[in-house]
Amino acid sequence: MQAKKTVAVVTGTRAEFGLLLPVIKQLEASEILEPRVIVTGAHLSPAYGCTVKEIEKSGVDIAAKIDILKFGTGALATAHTVAYTIDEFSKYFAVRRPDMVLVLGDRYEIFAVGTAAAMLSIPLAHISGGDVTKGAADEYFRHSLTKMASIHFPSCDEYARRVIAMGENPATVHNVGGLGDENLRNIKTFSRSRLEASIGFSLKDPFALVTFHPETAGGKDPSQQFNALLSALDKSGLNCIFTKANADAGGSEINALIDEAVEQNSEKYVAFTSMGLVRYLSAMKLCAVVIGNSSSGVVETPTLGVPCINIGSRQSGRIMCQNVICTSADENEISAAIQKSLSPEFIKEARQTKSPYNGGETSKHIVNWLGKYLQSDNFGAPKEFYDAKKEELVTWNR
Repeated sequence: MQAKKTVAVVTGTRAEFGLLLPVIKQLEASEILEPRVIVTGAHLSPAYGCTVKEIEKSGVDIAAKIDILKFGTGALATAHTVAYTIDEFSKYFAVRRPDMVLVLGDRYEIFAVGTAAAMLSIPLAHISGGDVTKGAADEYFRHSLTKMASIHFPSCDEYARRVIAMGENPATVHNVGGLGDENLRNIKTFSRSRLEASIGFSLKDPFALVTFHPETAGGKDPSQQFNALLSALDKSGLNCIFTKANADAGGSEINALIDEAVEQNSEKYVAFTSMGLVRYLSAMKLCAVVIGNSSSGVVETPTLGVPCINIGSRQSGRIMCQNVICTSADENEISAAIQKSLSPEFIKEARQTKSPYNGGETSKHIVNWLGKYLQSDNFGAPKEFYDAKKEELVTWNR
């Protein structure tokens, strides 16, 4: 019997693992592929909740833990982290060389992992290429990963066309839909009473689910932006579940402001470094509005038809569905957006939203295409730039 091909699946954040979990489960069930899950980044940091514990609880076998967050916060620290991550993953891949590396998204540590794989000529598979996020440095990390990858899994038609326009052969671009959309359709979530018991907090109606990350492009002050949001929330009277900011520069400042707000208003506010996938999706389904600037707000809420307020430019460039209200990080504008999101007229409009990210069995499609690629004659072949003609930019493989 031929040995299974190994696929190194790398995860560095709580949100990313929640999206990758169904893919990992599909790989575990495959007769020809074997996952090798590598945990890194914020998962291993006490400051970000040591979310590796959630991975362990899920039953996923962890092949390696590679700790990279050793240099503090800020732009220079991030640069050091990228260099260190390339070095550490290069050493790991040299000793435990997989047949392929699978990554999702656009973060700096994932860019570093992709670079390590590319330098060692290990084929790279990339989920969620072709997005645009003008307010984050992730923008160029994502596109760099696209150019390093041999096979692509964008989440919707528009993003698939964009990947092809970047010179990627349409035969390698597979529009499989969004993993977040698949999770929302398939994962059994908690009732309101069970969620309340799980988080130890009374969810008086209405409540908001709030996640705000730093804008890493454009030089905006994350503390100033978040204070504007806090002031608007205070005026709104909404109860809030906060999920804390990520490991980007400025995230620790936002988290300190969250802690202060919860301490001062513990009857109305509660905060979590990580809620875990099921609790987070349950809160998203039950809340009156999702507020902040996370990708889950603009990408996943359309599936549920839940109102979403997207603040600032971090997600600028992504598809914005009719359930999403975009506003600047200005207190008065956020207040107006909250008032609009809670109106019967907008709630009705939001419920009619059609998500562009419904690809069906997304994780199954990804694993099927990985298997075909790893068994094909083109596996490991050098990439060539695909010079797409205008009329060809509307074609791709599902």
